[in-house]
Amino acid sequence: MTDAVVRRESASEYFKELVEGAIAHQRIAAGELTSFYVVNLLTGFLQRPAEEDETPLAFRLAEALDAAGMRQRSSLKQIGDISLFVSGFFADSLSRKLVDVDYYVSIGGTAYTALSRYETDTFSPVFAELAENFVRFVDVLSEVSERASCGSNADLLRLYERWLKTGSPRSGQLLAERGVVPSLAARNNRVQ
Repeated sequence: MTDAVVRRESASEYFKELVEGAIAHQRIAAGELTSFYVVNLLTGFLQRPAEEDETPLAFRLAEALDAAGMRQRSSLKQIGDISLFVSGFFADSLSRKLVDVDYYVSIGGTAYTALSRYETDTFSPVFAELAENFVRFVDVLSEVSERASCGSNADLLRLYERWLKTGSPRSGQLLAERGVVPSLAARNNRVQ
């Protein structure tokens, strides 16, 4: 009988190792508090009930920006977190949807930018860093997703399409590793 090797660690410890590994691998100068935030975001999605609000994120963002106080902050945080998680973990499946990964990147970046303006909030610098480097953190979550799933390499065409839409440095690097040299001319001349 084969003995199974089981790691006994919490979800936070597991994601901390993956997130810090992805940040180091991609040479991102992320703040310690930002890394902590991303780890807790992932841990939170393990325990989060299914989203029942089917209102498009753009409408929810507009409503949140019109709101005030804690309601605004809570809504913006939820929108930013959902956008980051979906674009990091499900970017490949978005190509078959009405909206694509660039929609989530735009919405999430806007939500985090608005949150960064709460000067009294301890996490204001974290939200500023997430907004400024949204695509880089999407790449971090993509790497976490790939390492956690133990699946095969991403389909080359989907990877190229992701690079075209986001300009992700990580997607460009993965393309180059597979022998495809991403062209800025192709990215800038694509049909919308």
